[in-house]
Amino acid sequence: MDPRHQLYKSLDKLAVDPDNTDTVMSDNLNPEGGASSGVTIEGLKLKLVDGLGATHVEIEDLSGGCGQMYEAIIVSPQFAKKTTLARHRLVNTTLKEEIAAIHAWTPKCHTPEEWEKKKSQT
Repeated sequence: MDPRHQLYKSLDKLAVDPDNTDTVMSDNLNPEGGASSGVTIEGLKLKLVDGLGATHVEIEDLSGGCGQMYEAIIVSPQFAKKTTLARHRLVNTTLKEEIAAIHAWTPKCHTPEEWEKKKSQT
């Protein structure tokens, strides 16, 4: 039998006591009651500016405020002559600890020249 199938069967047998709230970790809850990663937009911006010399950073929290899913536009001269994959690796290395604490991270990386061209097209 597939080990995953065995795991699912064993999980189905687990009982949950709704009256037992001792296991809830209130330190990881945001004011709305959802889990919080501890990662902030301001902290991400600061690290990108310091680590990559980013000249423009826009970050949007797509998780409704709990800090679990972010989308970012990052403009840095360090992205020049790099492929999209190399740019993402550079960002991910800079934000290694933060990315490990969140659920989803979507960077859109541009050089200053690419960003100016993109802004003029809209």
